[in-house]
Amino acid sequence: MSFKEKDFVEINYTAYDAEKGNVLSTTYKDKAKEADIYDEHVNYGPTLIILGSHAVVPGLEKELMNMNEGESKTFTLEPKDAFGERRKDLIGVMPISQFRENKIDPQPGMQINLDNSVATVVSVGSGRVVVDRNHPDAGKSIKYEVEVVRQLKDEKEKIEGLAKTYSVQPSRVEKEGDKFVLYYDPKFKKNADYFIGKANALSAIFAYVDGITKMNVVEEYENSAESNASEENSDTEHNEEEAS
Repeated sequence: MSFKEKDFVEINYTAYDAEKGNVLSTTYKDKAKEADIYDEHVNYGPTLIILGSHAVVPGLEKELMNMNEGESKTFTLEPKDAFGERRKDLIGVMPISQFRENKIDPQPGMQINLDNSVATVVSVGSGRVVVDRNHPDAGKSIKYEVEVVRQLKDEKEKIEGLAKTYSVQPSRVEKEGDKFVLYYDPKFKKNADYFIGKANALSAIFAYVDGITKMNVVEEYENSAESNASEENSDTEHNEEEAS
């Protein structure tokens, strides 16, 4: 039985430049290291895809729709079904002063965020910067090796999956009455990235998990000074017991 729109599936994949054979991206840490594209900031492992959300290239989403849980498949997508053809109108010139105003020192090959899209610096000179707004893999045929690891079916699994996607996986998720509650214990680092990720995760949960109308978030904090003092006292008591 194939999937349908709004189904939640976790997949592992490796994407190759079909012509050159080099790895472009992967969910496997070992393959990323072998291909010299490893990024310590990336959480490797199965990635969550919500079918119909257009979060992946159209050809990949179409292939996933016709797959089943536990199935593996290899296929090649033409540029139009992957990251699109390269467009000359997406290559332009910007004054270098615009970069310096934002404290950016543009260098060839640097990727920057322009109007909520990624652009690549092509060249720098004579007070001007040539930037390319095409996707780095535009114009390429992409070979995919894909495995559908599992389908997430119940509400709790979907909520946990979305929270993990936004790097805010809670200590636990509980259903209490007519709502779900996300619990974050004191050990969870609650910095600016956490609050942004939490807002994005909650927005996605309401958008894609059917039947969710209420969510609560419980954040536990502790006084770090008191906690450290308590740990030191505990260590002292432990050492005294061992010494006696």
